[in-house]
Amino acid sequence: MKKRYWHYRRAISSAGVIFLFFLTGCGNSDQKDIDTPTSGSIKVGVDESYRLLIEAEVYTFESLYKYAHIDVQYKTEADVINDFMNDSVPLIIVNRKLTGKQEEYLKSVQYIPKTTLIAHDAIALIVNRENPDSNLFYQTVREIFEGKTSSWKQINPRSKLTGLKVVFDHFKSGNPRYFKERFAIDSFPATCSAVQSNDEVIHYVEKNVNAIGIVSVNWISDRQDTVSNKFLQRIRVVGISMDGDNIPGTRFYKPYQGYIAEGSYPFTREVYCINRQSYTGLAFGFSSFIAGEKGQLILLHSGLVPAAMPVRLVEIKH
Repeated sequence: MKKRYWHYRRAISSAGVIFLFFLTGCGNSDQKDIDTPTSGSIKVGVDESYRLLIEAEVYTFESLYKYAHIDVQYKTEADVINDFMNDSVPLIIVNRKLTGKQEEYLKSVQYIPKTTLIAHDAIALIVNRENPDSNLFYQTVREIFEGKTSSWKQINPRSKLTGLKVVFDHFKSGNPRYFKERFAIDSFPATCSAVQSNDEVIHYVEKNVNAIGIVSVNWISDRQDTVSNKFLQRIRVVGISMDGDNIPGTRFYKPYQGYIAEGSYPFTREVYCINRQSYTGLAFGFSSFIAGEKGQLILLHSGLVPAAMPVRLVEIKH
């Protein structure tokens, strides 16, 4: 009888240990899947135009919150939004809002996306340092994208350059989409081509004297960033007149923060964090950080205009 009693006790103890182990294992497994505003791990889709900016934001955020890990996927705008709609990433950073159809679809599958304006951005036009024509009328830019202007001699009869070449980062990025919408065109002329990134655009312009590169201002405006600073030494940033100003004596504006903020520089746009998490998790925490004081200061240093901070105009001569 005694023997049976101890056998019974051992069986119960073993079952208890197994049950406890099972519960602990489940608890750890669940914990891996749960993120908070300052801990856990998430994937974030980011338009490649904002790589330099977001690298700085992520570095600072992860330095402040040691248990948070942001896995950033840098892609074209089209691919970033596709990933978001397919539920591959809970948070994206892009320069357009979702369309009405996209929002309706997300609502139909029980997601209500939260859109936060974080910055005002600009598209910069850049040229080779040997190109003397570093100011363009707004109307000239329109005619280039409409295919009416295809040579530097049409812009300046005294130019020694001939054919003109426009280079985008990628045809699926937000930059070509912006100009299609801006000038109401369906397709670009043969003078326009694309590479694979903003970085490659700058390299192309550096080597081709007849090129005009199209990049996000973030890539050539952060004077504290060694990458951005080196790029500024290799190319020239084009000044653009305001729409309708095309007479002698017209003032040309470069994409400095003050001109972006006041609307003098014409090619501006907004940047958004869009979050689809249904709970207050790391996507909420990271987007709140970018929209908060520290994140907005990083935006300011990156050449963009923070959505929540005043900007004063300081023109810096290149």
